[in-house]
Amino acid sequence: MFSNVKNIFKVEDLRNKVLFTFAMIAVYRFGASLRVPGIDAQAVHQLREASNSQGALGFLNLFSGGAFGSFSIFALGIMPYITASIIMQVLGVVIPKLEQWQQEGATGQRKITQWTRYVAIGIATLQGAGLTFIFGQGKGSAFFSAAATAPDVVLLDPFMPRALLVIPTLVAGTALLMWIGELISQRGIGNGMSMLIFASVVSGLPYNYYSLLQSKKTITFIVLVAVSIAILFAVVRVELGSRRIPVQFAKRVVGRKQYGGQNTYIPLKVNQAGIVPIIFASSVLLLPVLLSNMLGSGEGWRGSIASFVNNYLVNSQNLLYISVFFLLIIAFAYFYNSIAFDPIRQADQLRKQGGFIPGIRPGPQTESFLAKTVNRITLPGAMFVAFIAILPYIILWVGDVQSFPFAGTTVLIAVGVALELMRQIDSQLMQRNYEGFLK
Repeated sequence: MFSNVKNIFKVEDLRNKVLFTFAMIAVYRFGASLRVPGIDAQAVHQLREASNSQGALGFLNLFSGGAFGSFSIFALGIMPYITASIIMQVLGVVIPKLEQWQQEGATGQRKITQWTRYVAIGIATLQGAGLTFIFGQGKGSAFFSAAATAPDVVLLDPFMPRALLVIPTLVAGTALLMWIGELISQRGIGNGMSMLIFASVVSGLPYNYYSLLQSKKTITFIVLVAVSIAILFAVVRVELGSRRIPVQFAKRVVGRKQYGGQNTYIPLKVNQAGIVPIIFASSVLLLPVLLSNMLGSGEGWRGSIASFVNNYLVNSQNLLYISVFFLLIIAFAYFYNSIAFDPIRQADQLRKQGGFIPGIRPGPQTESFLAKTVNRITLPGAMFVAFIAILPYIILWVGDVQSFPFAGTTVLIAVGVALELMRQIDSQLMQRNYEGFLK
């Protein structure tokens, strides 16, 4: 293990990439501690305590690496870019122009990336304006569970001149994060956006484990650490699990040379959707909160709707919230897989390349076989992701602890990004005849 780490720093090119990645992550973590101007310091302290809950806004705080709880310049995090990427991927099935760009290779991908940036800036502007008005005009506590003590007002008076300063600052922070992520992708190691998310979700783990040790007995802490290791092992096995569909290519003779005839396979991952269903489900659960804020919390039916949302759809300790979250993740996993993997297109590409699945006729039978296989492996993968996502709520409910640091979205992101990073480092080490991490 340590010899493999030493091999990374023996190669000058790889060493420079790793050091550059660390430098960019350090810049990101420094920016996450810079507070937006015009913010009440006492209210920010209350906001940080409230955002440590495991609800929908706790999810936003997780992706921003604690920047949302501090209302820093990176409070929106990289979430606007992630949302824009998902939207562009979904629209690629609906809009023919986007589908054409997807098939143009590197040229089309550059166009899609440029439009993704525009969409991300638009989403960041809407989210920044929404958060500024919500936490600047006395509606901030509605975003948190009833158990949390959230501040009503975060911005100092007067509201409007300061709001015009806060909103561009939040949008500029998101734009700067996109630039840092692209720099890491170009000059560093790994995918830049994924590395920023990885740095966000693991930055709070040491403090969370320390707080858990301080608040609970040693035996309880050891049990929870053992549960974390078991979760890590299970997630690694599922992330690496795939169904390999064998494919054979027909032989053809051109002159005196023979082409084709090789065997390969189509890898279908068990967890093909990754954390996208969790992002979708969390976004959907935020919609009723926004609706209740628009209706107000007065008397009559408006107050009843606001009370129902606060007690059931925001409170992460409620059984209805956990059940709805679980079902939404499974539903969005099927939805995402239906977009990401098109059996008709895959079967058509196999037919054009002269390939076929042994025992399956080309054409409609291949399409039916691929669709049936994807649906079968999606169910256990989706249920596993949904269970990991709700596991912190179950542990908080049953184990009587304030927080469980290494579960849910945290472990899924950490394992996924770490495995991809190790693959990229392995590939560069193997090119230079060094032994890699993955045997």
